[in-house]
Amino acid sequence: MKLSDRKKKILQCVVAEYIAEAQPVSSKSITEKYIRDISSATVRSELAGLEEMGYLNQLHTSSGRVPSIEAYKLYVSELMDRSKLSTKETGMIREAFKDHVDNLEEVVQNAVKVISELTDYTSVAMASHSGEERIVKIDLFRNRKTQALLLIVTENTLIRDKFIDIPENMTDAQLQDASRMLYKLFVGKKLSEALSLGGLAQEELESYREIFDGVMDAIEEYIDRDKADVITEGEGKILNHPEYNNDAEKVKNFLSVVTSKDKLLDLLSDENDGIEVKIKVGGDSDENLPSDCSLVTATYSVSGLKIGTYGVIGPLRMDYGKVVSVLEGVGKVLEDIMKNKD
Repeated sequence: MKLSDRKKKILQCVVAEYIAEAQPVSSKSITEKYIRDISSATVRSELAGLEEMGYLNQLHTSSGRVPSIEAYKLYVSELMDRSKLSTKETGMIREAFKDHVDNLEEVVQNAVKVISELTDYTSVAMASHSGEERIVKIDLFRNRKTQALLLIVTENTLIRDKFIDIPENMTDAQLQDASRMLYKLFVGKKLSEALSLGGLAQEELESYREIFDGVMDAIEEYIDRDKADVITEGEGKILNHPEYNNDAEKVKNFLSVVTSKDKLLDLLSDENDGIEVKIKVGGDSDENLPSDCSLVTATYSVSGLKIGTYGVIGPLRMDYGKVVSVLEGVGKVLEDIMKNKD
């Protein structure tokens, strides 16, 4: 059944009030705070109709109403008002990124911190390891007699702490020679192009086959390494919300998601480009999301290169408008800074 404009307005008010106060919403609060030109009796009638349609629940006969999952879904798809970030909030976002845009790992870390701080929810992120990134530096440093530290720097990040095996009898001069060959072969190429060098590179590095194989393994591992880069921030903030204060089972279900990289990886996986915001309300559409939680995510790309997917996971009674504004704000600031970096 299609909702009338008045029912939609009243439902919007109920959801907004419940998000703000975490208390069942009465007809009196709606007429006093939101709609003054309609009588309480009319609002009560509309609330009863919305309850019959499955958009509202009444916990007790004498109490007000609370939104159902269907109400939240309609709210985020049609009724939600976007919040506007303040100058201070935008400044906080810029400050979080201004000295860290050359390292994708630090970008991700700072993104989840500022998102969690501005929303007061748990934030999550997954960096994208794209084969389209170009290699700008590659070097080898001896660590032990049979091991060297491989350093690969791309446009967006540093592939570090990767040790590769080297021949036991390799001299320092030979290691430097191998490093120069790697530089000549790989610098300026996309990671995907480096993986496809194949026979040509192996021929040039024939005397250093073990080193070449180690480099190829490191690049392939980096592109495929998604699970290790799922990051969370503010897990304990779920306890700031009253519906979780005295419900150990809800807290347990929530923590089972935010502490599982596999579940978060599935929730964050997305193929969209640009700043694409998606909202999942409740867990009926995703087995990894508890029925009393919602997830809002945004996938960011700059100049066609996907940076990563960021999001907020919290209660159904989430301030969706605020969260969407923060995620979009982070995306726009990040895109602007990265496009204009030196």
